[in-house]
Amino acid sequence: MIQSRVHVSDLREHVGRTVTVCGWVNTLRLQRKMQFVIVRDSTGLVQVTHKRDDGPLEAQLEALTPESAVKITGRIVDAAQVKLGGLEIIPESVEVLNRAETPLPIDEQTGLEQRLDWRFLDVRKRPAAQLMFAVQTTLEQGMREYAYAQGATEMHTPKLMGTASESGAEVFELGYFGRSAYLAQSPQFYKQMAISGGIDKVFEIGPVFRAEPSFTSRHATEFTGVDVGLAWIDDVEDVMAFEERMLAHAIAKVANAHGEAIREQFGVEITVPTTPFPRITMAEAQEILRKGGWDPEGIKEDLDPEGERSISAHIQQATGHEFVFITHYPVSIRPFYHMRPADDPSVTLSFDLLWKGLEVTTGAQREHRYDVLLKQAAEKGMSPEPMQDYLNAFRYGCPPHGGLGMGLGRVLMVLLGLESIREASFLFRGPNRLTP
Repeated sequence: MIQSRVHVSDLREHVGRTVTVCGWVNTLRLQRKMQFVIVRDSTGLVQVTHKRDDGPLEAQLEALTPESAVKITGRIVDAAQVKLGGLEIIPESVEVLNRAETPLPIDEQTGLEQRLDWRFLDVRKRPAAQLMFAVQTTLEQGMREYAYAQGATEMHTPKLMGTASESGAEVFELGYFGRSAYLAQSPQFYKQMAISGGIDKVFEIGPVFRAEPSFTSRHATEFTGVDVGLAWIDDVEDVMAFEERMLAHAIAKVANAHGEAIREQFGVEITVPTTPFPRITMAEAQEILRKGGWDPEGIKEDLDPEGERSISAHIQQATGHEFVFITHYPVSIRPFYHMRPADDPSVTLSFDLLWKGLEVTTGAQREHRYDVLLKQAAEKGMSPEPMQDYLNAFRYGCPPHGGLGMGLGRVLMVLLGLESIREASFLFRGPNRLTP
């Protein structure tokens, strides 16, 4: 009896039976007496073996092209000489569902930019790319699991805004029924509105837009953000504790589900981090770096990428930890809504999380007092009028709260040892890339 479709990874269970396999032609070896076709589906590779007999099957196999979508029905037999799982399919029927044109536009030697032009083929042909999306799925699942277990509510906030969010810089402006709208740089303001709306813990995994003309390996103009907001906190420490536990839970889930495959495909050993992560203030970090000779031109208050890598390497050497929270960023380089400690109003109760030298998260305790928010906005030269809807959320009893925003692509980059964020998204968007 002919079975319904069977995945390649399950063929061992069907030895001696006739089954149907659907997939793509990976390679063809059409010899004088034998025809060998390697078929690939999302779970693996299998060899189809046919002895030439001048019949219709021979002609069908001869006409195949690499990457054609095929449906092959045949008997599964043990074949110890076959390297692909010791099995082969003796075909009984071959159906070409969609014949691929030749030659293919990319191959194993094609560079990243051209591969991105043909991303569907790139992902289909490379098991590592498919694994990356499986890892992303598990990572998000782990984050959601942790957030749900903490009683968090998942929200979906607008991506169209009537006023430019945060500082107003680096936003995409678009026409909106005769007036201007802006793509959201962050769900930040909406998370705070939800907290003022009585939702104690809020999180969102969704698109974020940044009109930054940056061409680095870690910047994108559209990316997936993981955002969390927590109400009734005692201090910013509560936010950092939430994040480190969420990450530890999600990374453990990835290690459990994909650790072996990641080792094979990426050569990376997944290390589940212990908590708490190390913490160090910005002032302490700069002092350590300057003692080591770090003195970048024009940077007085922040860390440049080299500084982030160096301080991470220092912390890893000192503690054995891949993560480090850099805390207490100066007021001058943080948004107006970050809370400032009473004993040192020159800094903010904020943090960045670095993982192996790459910033993956920014967070803070947010200022919840209406009068203080107005004062801090004025200090930044911001007018309250365009932000009145946002500011109204603090006029009627908003609790102390904080939150964080994490870049999912950057987390994947570090987790899998990828060289560029371009590889950590399905269809990358940057200043020079708006297609496919």
